Amino acid sequence: MILRELTTFLETLAPLAYQEDYDNSGLIVGDPEKEVNGAIISLDCTEAVVDEAIAKGLNLIISHHPIVFRGLKKFNGKNYVERVVMKAIKHDIALYAIHTNFDNVIAGVNKMICDKLRVKDVRILKPKENTLKKLVTFCPGDDAEFVRKAVFDAGAGWIGNYSECSYNIEGVGTFKAENGADPHVGEIGKRHEENEVRIETIYPAHIERRVIASLIEAHPYEEVAYDIYPISNPYQEVGSGMIGNLNVDEDEVDFLNRVKEKLNAKVIRHTALRGKKIRRVAVCGGSGSFLLSNAISAGADIFITADFKYHEFFDSEGKIVIADVGHFESEQFTQELLLELITEKFPNFALRLTVQNTNPINYLI
Repeated sequence: MILRELTTFLETLAPLAYQEDYDNSGLIVGDPEKEVNGAIISLDCTEAVVDEAIAKGLNLIISHHPIVFRGLKKFNGKNYVERVVMKAIKHDIALYAIHTNFDNVIAGVNKMICDKLRVKDVRILKPKENTLKKLVTFCPGDDAEFVRKAVFDAGAGWIGNYSECSYNIEGVGTFKAENGADPHVGEIGKRHEENEVRIETIYPAHIERRVIASLIEAHPYEEVAYDIYPISNPYQEVGSGMIGNLNVDEDEVDFLNRVKEKLNAKVIRHTALRGKKIRRVAVCGGSGSFLLSNAISAGADIFITADFKYHEFFDSEGKIVIADVGHFESEQFTQELLLELITEKFPNFALRLTVQNTNPINYLI
């Protein structure tokens, strides 16, 4: 398989445009046109994982966390990041990371946590804003359906679980073709009136080039009139964290014990219990303290995440139970999800979950 085929699929699942500003998801090491014979999937890309890939003869590592977050100025092997990159390059092993872009899609990391804990009726806890745009175009009525289908096929027109969404208004357009024009309708030098349809639809900003190219190709006019408007509406399919409900109320201690078991957590740091049943559950894989106010506003009884600092626990104000399960523990099943999704798409591609425990934290029990 050519590496680009696989990365294109992964970036369809979790577009790079959805990663956070600080992140470095995508192809970190490797030629996108190279042939890959198989991949190791891991949460982190460590030296031991690279050694495992070498031993198994596989030339691709897909990790959740990027090995490189910031620019590297020297490659002297003075730290683990430099050593991993140097070893990967030396042995012609490609490194790909799918991090916060995978966190931020509705079928990604947080959905996996919810599934493990049997949390239902889920939605994004903090949807992303400024990721949608509106396209408005005008075309003859007889061509409207062809134009609509073209932009829909390019990915426009989705609102939640509804596709091919548009708004259409009939009106009259005017134009005069000047010398050198090749008009679809009308005559050179004469103002022409045409019954037209104004078509409005929305699309995620990252597919704009594809949508506009499809519009221009399908449109009958020599010069295509269209407008693009930024939309500040939150995009409900993309964003941070997730919230949903349990089928039945659970005792706080019983639920925390179930969380500990299902997430293989050695310990759970949590705020004082409130003496109330757990029904509404908020989650965020990895570092989620920035979502505490969103979890409280959404009416969550408990917020399951990681990396809370000491003083941040006070911010619960008795309104919610914070359950810090650990960074690795909250994201470990990302590997399983990637294995499942890639195998479904490419059933004959060799995939292996790493045998390495890449959690840098140890526990004295």
